[in-house]
Amino acid sequence: MWVVKAYRRLLAWLRQGMDNPFGATDVAGNEAPPDAHSVALERPWRHYWDHLPKRSAGFEFTEHDYVSARQRAEEIARITVGDEVWSQVRRDGYVELPSSRFPGISYRLRIGRRIEVLSAPGVRPPWRHPFLCINPTYPLQEAEFFAHLYLYVRDHEDEVIRVAAPQPWDQALGRTF
Repeated sequence: MWVVKAYRRLLAWLRQGMDNPFGATDVAGNEAPPDAHSVALERPWRHYWDHLPKRSAGFEFTEHDYVSARQRAEEIARITVGDEVWSQVRRDGYVELPSSRFPGISYRLRIGRRIEVLSAPGVRPPWRHPFLCINPTYPLQEAEFFAHLYLYVRDHEDEVIRVAAPQPWDQALGRTF
């Protein structure tokens, strides 16, 4: 019975636009103040993105929106990967992470580009092609997606191996801006 009630509350919450989820209350039992959820929450997974041109965030994005998105994304990336790695990426244009799965293999990550697979001398690469293509599902700023890739390659290499498409050439990613 509680499952049905919880499901109904969840549906009602989603219909309300996430105001006061599950009857959120404070310690005294009072409902949360109306401004408790005033921060706009993006839900990009609820949209269909194939109609957008590549390297675009959408038709309604203004130049000011792009500038502020880039600033936020660079701050997020710097905090996510750390000051040292971020400085290296800004200075050299890339960061290399050694593979934990394949000895002698490293991944070169660059902002807005495909992952380059590098092999030490005498080491046979695990893929026939030297680039791995992974695009975000929805439009995302390049620096922010770089931080995602950095964490995935560093901590979840098996997932990168599972979803990446080996490619013979390098190019800009399609769903970043």
